[in-house]
Amino acid sequence: MKTNKFYHLLGLFLCTLATQAQFILEETVQKLKSPDGAYEFTFYQKKDNSNDKQMYYTLSYKGKSVVLESELGVLIENQTFESALAIPNDSCKVWGENLNFIDAKRNTINESWKPVYGENSTIRNNYNEMTISFRKGETVKQVSTDGYDKNKSYFMNVIVCAYNEGVAVRYHFPEPTNGLFLHIIGEQTQFTMPEGTLAYYEPWAQGPISLLPLKDWKGQSERPLTMKLTNGLTVAIAEAQMTDYARMKFSLNAVKPNTLQATLYGSVDVIPAYFTPWRVIMAADKGTDLILNKDIILNLNPENQMKDVSWIKPGKAIRVAKLTQADAKKCVDFAAERGLQYIHLDAGWYGPEMKMSSDATKVSETKDINIAELSAYAASKGIGLWVYVNQRALIQQLDSILPLYKKWEIKGIKFGFVQVGNQRWSTWLHEAVKKCAEYNLMVDIHDEYRPTGFSRTYPNLMTQEGIRGNEEMPDADHNAILPFTRFLAGAADYTIAYYNNRIQNTHAHQLALSVVYYSPIQFLYWYDQPSAYQGEPEIEFFDKVKTVWDETKVLNGEVGEYATVARRSGADWFVGAITNKQARKVSIPTAFLVKGKKYIVKSFQDNDAIQTRTKVVASEQKIKGGETLTFDLKASGGVALIISEVSKK
Repeated sequence: MKTNKFYHLLGLFLCTLATQAQFILEETVQKLKSPDGAYEFTFYQKKDNSNDKQMYYTLSYKGKSVVLESELGVLIENQTFESALAIPNDSCKVWGENLNFIDAKRNTINESWKPVYGENSTIRNNYNEMTISFRKGETVKQVSTDGYDKNKSYFMNVIVCAYNEGVAVRYHFPEPTNGLFLHIIGEQTQFTMPEGTLAYYEPWAQGPISLLPLKDWKGQSERPLTMKLTNGLTVAIAEAQMTDYARMKFSLNAVKPNTLQATLYGSVDVIPAYFTPWRVIMAADKGTDLILNKDIILNLNPENQMKDVSWIKPGKAIRVAKLTQADAKKCVDFAAERGLQYIHLDAGWYGPEMKMSSDATKVSETKDINIAELSAYAASKGIGLWVYVNQRALIQQLDSILPLYKKWEIKGIKFGFVQVGNQRWSTWLHEAVKKCAEYNLMVDIHDEYRPTGFSRTYPNLMTQEGIRGNEEMPDADHNAILPFTRFLAGAADYTIAYYNNRIQNTHAHQLALSVVYYSPIQFLYWYDQPSAYQGEPEIEFFDKVKTVWDETKVLNGEVGEYATVARRSGADWFVGAITNKQARKVSIPTAFLVKGKKYIVKSFQDNDAIQTRTKVVASEQKIKGGETLTFDLKASGGVALIISEVSKK
């Protein structure tokens, strides 16, 4: 790839420069702390003997190093830009170099907002902001009314936001007066980590995860990327507000040890004014704190742009495995009986999904399905209908199917096999979600798409895949990593299965996943049919569990080992605990309950002694708020709890 080759050449060039004497330009040193003072971000420029300047930063958390000296900058290849500045026609220009510092402005925001749905009913948005301004180009001799001659100089800002939950950095190109456009081919953005750092490397969005040192990678790693540092910190680097840019992944810098390079999928063409996506760095003493702090991704996105959100209804869904009218109605009946809200017609209902000739405005002649009748039948029982549409049909028929699906009273579309990565498809995808909002249609994006917070701006984007879920049947080791990695980016459609014999974990583990893993549209029984249910009492948990929450607590856990999550809906708490392939005793403190108040705890736990095919036992006990519960989890097992107040009757 051209961009990777350029990074290599650039690295060799910069390594040569590094051998020259460099010194910090003191007037450019700017520090920013988080509101609680735990994070300290330091920015500065360095100058060498050739008078070349380069931007750098460092980041610490509670006095411990998170990111060592690392570069900032944007790589731009643009003939118009170079001609305007009378710069020799090089193949590219590094915007991080030779910028002239202007000033730094600061701001503080402290507010709260209520999401349409989420893991908590209220989200706090509290940060300190710093905007560092630079001029690129020759010295200004004639000053215009706004202070600079924009025909001779171009401007860039580095924006830094420091939250208690993490620190975010992005670049801003103000609007010029001469029609400048930018052809961005990459970023200099680096993350130099302390020696000995280990990363949870993931080669693609639905790939396996391996704990590796920062050396000898065979390719790039997905984001978020979670790492264990030798100073005891757990660190994650993520991306936020990526809607019309190219996806970032992480490569190892070719010449600088322990350094992650922000690597773009491809080039980006933009017209300023323009903001690049956020590069987000989160650090914590415990991995569980990262899970609690992930709302930073939503905070870094614009607020809700939809006027009417009353039609957005989170819920649980079952897939229609056999695409016939009779089987679809059986799923409707099952959903109504078992407390689900939706059924879903998956791939094939309108024809072979991979053929451009398949028409998503009508049911395939080979399928015995009447959507209008099915939708009406489902509605009569309070059940909504979702349908799958492959991107091949979406790109051809989106404007036709949306009004039709609204007429059919379809509630949501699952986008299938979407193209992701480059700017074109990133922009197309997010514009498609906006169009769906105009027709009161919710969206679930499958395959490689990973969220960067767009659900805050357009909350009809309910969930997305971008995860190695039950379509691949991962083991418990993998499942115990996901809360600390993939789920930091946002909701994930893991497609929980229960009865299928390919499940690699216990049935109580599967029950607990519906709490540990967050998804406003939660698919249950993914490879199952209604006939699979044979009166198992533990299914009560799936019947009652919610998909959105008033409050969330992460009680304990370790990356790749186990995780315990408690979530409240109204007065009831639901708790899920999962372990990896190692059996362990898990303690569940109930400090989230009212101390001394009486509660009933209904537990669903693995028990090989019980004579059922699923080997899950349901039991009840009374406790007082504040007590600690303990459970022995089988290898690859789990436990699921419903905690309710004791009635005063």
